[in-house]
Amino acid sequence: MRDLTPARPAPWAALGVLGLLAAVAGLTSLLAPDPHLQDLMGSLQAPDVRHWLGTDHLGRDQLARLGEGLRTSVGLALASAALAVAVGTAAGLLAALRGGLTDRALCLLADAVAAIPGLLWVLLLAALAPGEKWAIYGGLVLTAWVEFFRLMRARARSALTGPPVQAARLLGFGPGYILHWHVLRPAAALLARLWVYAVATAVLAVAALGFISVGLRPPQAELGLLMTEALPYWQDAPWLLAAPVLALILVLGALQALTGPRTTDPAPAPAPAPDAAAQESAA
Repeated sequence: MRDLTPARPAPWAALGVLGLLAAVAGLTSLLAPDPHLQDLMGSLQAPDVRHWLGTDHLGRDQLARLGEGLRTSVGLALASAALAVAVGTAAGLLAALRGGLTDRALCLLADAVAAIPGLLWVLLLAALAPGEKWAIYGGLVLTAWVEFFRLMRARARSALTGPPVQAARLLGFGPGYILHWHVLRPAAALLARLWVYAVATAVLAVAALGFISVGLRPPQAELGLLMTEALPYWQDAPWLLAAPVLALILVLGALQALTGPRTTDPAPAPAPAPDAAAQESAA
């Protein structure tokens, strides 16, 4: 029977939004004024030709600070998610390959980390070094690697005991070939989707820390910190609060759109068939 369920459209809209925000973050670092330059005589100016998003309470260009906030928040999220997927994938493969005490120790460590809410871990590390990027970065990595570890461990344990891997071993293929074609490659799409979700979670965590004033410190611009600075002036200058709020909504919405469910996921590419010479040498 033919499936009449409509397939999920390509996420071009989400990619376009992310591309627009990336352009704002990049171009403002080159073309906009210094985001830390103060002009008290020009504070709380409405948007005009010179200041496209107006100025804040210290006369700083809001567009320049929004660009710096995007670079800071998204940059921290991308870097922390990248390290988390590397650490989690490596730990999951190690647990599946070694088993025994190594597997139990890594699972116990992952369960201990997951027992405490992720934002609380970030708060604890941020309290050790207030205003330091490395503390926030470390907290984000600490909370994100667990999901990648559990996913890769489960996938690897299932794949390594399956008939395709057993056949590859009988044919003489080494661990590198087996891990690449039978473990990592089939899990690549799911890892990428989980990585995008981790980026969105990290962006929200960084903004939440900045909003409650326990993250980065002024004059560093960050989306949550921009909201905190604009909140006392929302009646006189609502555009100051609207810009970072809208930017955060667009970032999170676009990232969540990329991680949405698909109705038709492409099947993983099969491992290449071994040539005749490899079969003869294995025999």
